[in-house]
Amino acid sequence: MDAIDRKILAVLQKDASLSVAEIGNRVGLSSTPCWKRIQRLEADGVIQRRVAVVDQDKLGLGVTVFVSIETGDHSEDWLKRFADVVAALPEVMEFYRMAGDVDYMLRVVVPDIPGYDAFYKRLIATVPLKNVTSRFAMEKIKSTTELPIA
Repeated sequence: MDAIDRKILAVLQKDASLSVAEIGNRVGLSSTPCWKRIQRLEADGVIQRRVAVVDQDKLGLGVTVFVSIETGDHSEDWLKRFADVVAALPEVMEFYRMAGDVDYMLRVVVPDIPGYDAFYKRLIATVPLKNVTSRFAMEKIKSTTELPIA
């Protein structure tokens, strides 16, 4: 990946709806070589997908909860079962296996506290968990999907 590929990625991260001609114009390429680079970046898995960023508040999903999970079972079978269940929960936006005092971290969006309570009850009914700690975001100060491409 060269500097032009990185410029293309920076442009696409800001606005993936731009035409190939406009992207090429912004990075100093004509349409055909720009399109070929974009296709290669997609084929290589660098560009995973193109999506619309939606305002969660306008959809009535104004509560963001960070959920820390500790487990007493670290077996491969437990993780597979837990990962399958969590991946199927539509409220879960991000799911990480962590290092340190917490085993897993989830970012969850729900409409309200009763919505989180319903989510929580479904979550704890899936597999045995040692501890679940919920932290409610009071204010979103920064949120971006743009990676810092140098």
